[in-house]
Order: sequence, then C-alpha cells, then structure tokens
Amino acid sequence: MLPRERVIQVIEHKRPDRVPVYGWVAANLTPQITEAFGSVAAFEDKYEFDFAHLFGGPGTWQAEALAQAREAGGGTVEPPVAAELPMADPNEMDAYQDIINQVRHHKEERGRFVYVQTPGIFEALNGVFGIQNHLLYLLMYPDDLKRVYARQAEWNIQFGTNCLDLGVDMVHFSDDWGSQTGLMFSDETWWEMIFPYHKRMVEAVKTHGGYASLHTDGNVNSVVDGIIQLGYDVVHPWQESAGMDLANHRANYADKFATMGGLDVQTTIGFGKLDFLAAEIERVLRLSVEGNQLYCTSHFVQDHCTMEELTFAFDTVYRLVRELATD
Repeated sequence: MLPRERVIQVIEHKRPDRVPVYGWVAANLTPQITEAFGSVAAFEDKYEFDFAHLFGGPGTWQAEALAQAREAGGGTVEPPVAAELPMADPNEMDAYQDIINQVRHHKEERGRFVYVQTPGIFEALNGVFGIQNHLLYLLMYPDDLKRVYARQAEWNIQFGTNCLDLGVDMVHFSDDWGSQTGLMFSDETWWEMIFPYHKRMVEAVKTHGGYASLHTDGNVNSVVDGIIQLGYDVVHPWQESAGMDLANHRANYADKFATMGGLDVQTTIGFGKLDFLAAEIERVLRLSVEGNQLYCTSHFVQDHCTMEELTFAFDTVYRLVRELATD
C-alpha cells in the first residue's frame, strides 16, 4: 500500500496495512536533524513518513495596513477597524510556489498524503487583536467580530481551494480553542461565534473534493458534538494531556472522524524518560491498529528534545507499526 493510500484508508474509517506515521520535527530541530542525517528530508525518508504538513502561501492581512491601524489605535486594533482592513489577495499565485514545491517533493516524488496549514478563525485573529483583547472582544463587539470572522472565513476558503487545485489532499484549519481543562470561552460563545464560520469552510473544502482537518490544542470535550456536525474528517491533536482520552474516541467517535497525534510533546517526548516514552508509543499504537489514527506528534517537537531521544522515539515507532501490522 502506498503512503497516500494508507492515510486515506484511515480517514475513510478503514483498516490500513499499518498505522500511518509522521512527525512535526522541522520547526525547532532542523539544525540538529541536518547535522545528524544530512537534512530533514533524509530523516523523513529514513522513517518512511506517510504524510506531510505543508506551510506557505500568501499572508492574510496587508502588513502595512495592519501596522498603520495598530499605530493609529495606540498599539491595538479593535473589531470595527479590522472589519474594514484590507486583506491580502489569496489569488496571488506567485506566493504559492513553496506549496507547489512541497507537493512535488512529498506527493509526486514520494507518494505521501499532503495537507496544508490554513488559518482558522479565533487563533488566526489573535495575531491581529492579541489573545487577551480578543477574548474581551467576544463580549464587547460580537456583531463586529462576526463581520471580521466572515471575511476571514471567505479568505480561508479561497486559500484552501487554491491549495486543493495545486494538488493538496487536505486543508488543515488551525484554530486553538482549548485550555488544559476546557474551552477558553463558553460553549454558547463557540456555537454562536465559531461554529458558523467553520461550517462554511469545511463545506467549501468538501465541495471542492478535499478532506478537512482541525487543529485545536487543549480540552475541547464540551464541543465534540459540534465538531462532528462541522464535518471534520480529522482532529489534531486530541490532546490526552488535556483530558482528551483516546480510548473514549475509539468507543464513541471512531466512525465520525479520525484523530491525528498520539505522541504528546507536552508530557512524553523531550523529557529523557525513555522507558515511559516507549510505553506510551506502544500504548497509542495498539489503540490504533484497527484504524482511526494518523500517528504524529501533538505539536512541534521542542528543542529540548535531544537527537538521541528523537531517534529512539522514531526507531520505536518504525519498529512497532510494522510488528503490530503482522499481529
């Protein structure tokens, strides 16, 4: 089975020949990996990664206009201003060259499934407002925020469908909602302010023939039913260290969406506890042999992780996914 086929089997709730594997390793460890393996690409090839996370494309907001608005507002931008701010052109196709190159490298040359990082709604606008202000604005400016969110959603849709046209398989909306114990805002706020715009985005991706995945850190147990209604195919990271139990997913939601993750960067990898690391890898992979899991890190591996531990982790993953495939 080719890597891309293996991932699609999982997304479509079928059992693959083995658990598909990937890791978010490049952001903080590129120099170390390059010294040890020659390049990040060589590391990915050694461990036969099945899928790849792509970044690139145009930015969302016109940088100069955003800077001017921030200066005029004494360092802050409020929703009525953001509702009128000019956005960058998502159809500036020259800005997609990095994505084109990554599709060629991962999908065309190595047969991997490729998904692209795409702005969400709440998280994306923390960069405009600042997260503390943004949380206040949910109460102070709900109508203005809805205008901003609608504009962000339409931009995201155009960006995502452009990426699908370039050969990307899945659009990955990054939108952190959770703290360690629950949402950063009320469930009612999520349903009113977040749900409608994600619904538009997911429906547009599906209509365009792509898969849709959601990244949201933290504990989002209270809105899992809403995530199902949104129609997401994959949820990342389903963070067990924040109370998102994988066994619960298998028991209650396995026919609704797959999970991506399983290797927790907050508690498991990067702490020098190799016996614990190996046990956790095996526990999650044993939960995953029937399908429903794209095995991956929960976020970027941090730079306190040594190369010895990183290699140990992926040696263990490489061995176990093949051993478990023959059980």
